[in-house]
Parts: sequence; structure tokens; C-alpha cells
Amino acid sequence: MDRGEVLALALKVKKGELSPEDFVNKVNLEPFEDLGEVKLDHNRALRRGFAEIVYCPGKSDDQLLSIAKSLADRSGTFLFSRVTGSQVDLLTDLLPDLIYHERGRLAAVVRSQVVWQRGSGVTVVAAGSSDVPVAEEAALTAYYMGCDVKRIYDVGVAGIHRLLAHAGDLMESKVIVAVAGMEGALPGVVAGLVSCPVIAVPTSVGYGANFGGLSALLTMINSCATGVTVVNIDNGLGAGYTAAMIARQSV
Repeated sequence: MDRGEVLALALKVKKGELSPEDFVNKVNLEPFEDLGEVKLDHNRALRRGFAEIVYCPGKSDDQLLSIAKSLADRSGTFLFSRVTGSQVDLLTDLLPDLIYHERGRLAAVVRSQVVWQRGSGVTVVAAGSSDVPVAEEAALTAYYMGCDVKRIYDVGVAGIHRLLAHAGDLMESKVIVAVAGMEGALPGVVAGLVSCPVIAVPTSVGYGANFGGLSALLTMINSCATGVTVVNIDNGLGAGYTAAMIARQSV
């Protein structure tokens, strides 16, 4: 349950369509549901504006099934990150409305009862096509958090004219997620062109001296362009989440 749903219930009480007792019963959910090895935070959407995102790697089939069973009859938008095709097959038995995005390794259940105006101005930029899975994770996260997202892919600094061809779109953005592996120069270049925040995402794409994304991470942290914030290696979800929070402030 999120803030919008609580407000909708409060309006029903005001109109006499819902008793105060029923309102309290619907809102007074436990802070979390104890599923044994999993403690599912159902009130996170009310506190934070978006439900807990289920990180799938390392979870057993039994853990995922217990989570799916808990979410089966609940309203809201729920995300499963870094999910595999076999895990999707498992979850779909209990969540038949699950939407799977294979390229972004993300799945979603959308059952929101309250429709809000969508945020705008989120742009996700990827340096190379090998960075697209992480970029898609960012774009999809922002999308399911209520933002329209513009994608600009394969515009790395090795052919900077490709990036400059989209300068107009970049300058109109409210927040940009810039995803790059190798030497990780893209976010700094983008930040030198725009007046909005840039969220830099280093990826593990690159040859040996990339050190699994460490070289890109260090480049981004040391960017001389201001307005650049860096998330962890391959953390498209964290970048998309933050981008959505920024864009939604102006809705």
C-alpha cells in the first residue's frame, strides 16, 4: 500500500463509503511479513513511495515462492530485479500477470489502484551496446516508478559525434543516467553539456585492465565535471530509482 492508496481510502471514509474501523484494518498492516528466511516489507511504499524491490540472485525457489504467494492478492507495483527466465517461470504460477523484460533482467507486477500523473525528463544514455542490459535495468526501474523514459544507446566517446547528435534531447532532460564501461568517460562528457543532474553507472564491460568495472568507477568518481553522482558497478536499478525520485519532484 502506498500513499496514494491511503489517501483514496481516506476519501472513501469522508464520503461514507468506508467505515473508520475498516479504514484502520486496511492501513494497519504489520511493518513486515515474516516469511521465515524472508522478511517482506509491505509498508515500504507508504514510507518511501515505492514497494520493496525483490533482488532475485541467491534466493531459493522456496523463498521466491513465499514472496510470490504473499504478493498474489496485494495491489501496487512490485519489481523483481536480476531475475532469470527459470525464476520467472516459477513466479508466474502464482503471479500470472508478471511482466518479464529479459534484456533488463527485470520483472514487474502492476496492480496500482491510483493513477498519478507520470513524471518526465528522464533520459538513459548508454556508451555501447554491451552496456544496454544495465541501461535497460535503469530505464525500466524509472518507468515502473512512474516516469516516461527516453533512451539513447551506443553513443560512447569513441565516436562522440553520435552523442552530440542528441544534444537537444540531453539539454531538455531533468535527469540523465549515463551508463558506460571501458574507461567510463561518458558521464563526464554528458555533464559538461547539460544543466541537470547526471547519475553515472559504471559497468563491468571491458578488457582486463577494466578490472570488472573498477576503472570506469574510478573515472566517474574523479570526473572534473560537476553535477555527477556515481552509483555502484552495474547498479542500473539504483540509478533508475534515484532518477525517478528526482523527476517526480517536479510533477
